[in-house]
Amino acid sequence: MTDRVKHKLLNYAIATVWIANGLFCKVLNLVPRHRQIVARILGDDYSRPLTLLTGLAEIGMAIWILSGMRTRLNAAIQILVIATMNALEFALVPDLLLWGKANSLFAFMFILLIYYNEVYLNKKLAQQA
Repeated sequence: MTDRVKHKLLNYAIATVWIANGLFCKVLNLVPRHRQIVARILGDDYSRPLTLLTGLAEIGMAIWILSGMRTRLNAAIQILVIATMNALEFALVPDLLLWGKANSLFAFMFILLIYYNEVYLNKKLAQQA
């Protein structure tokens, strides 16, 4: 498999994670735990609208990834968002996380994947062009 194919497949995979979390878990509320996390951290009054906005932002992130525009900035924002959200959840609501505090391990692995895809693969492809 060529680096170009790997990079494209990883882009699709990463975008799929954002779409799944945004659309299915948050916008369609198929995983109420996400709204519960927001409610516990920010209060119940606005938990549904804030969860919905978060989901829409995640869908927007997926679209941005697939657009291929400003990929370095996109990757940096993804990493920052994932690290921030997971640090807050780790500290404030670990009991609501799917894998408890081990969620941070999966978040870190996702961050490494994003980093590898952008900094290593994309840079390598740019140098070959």
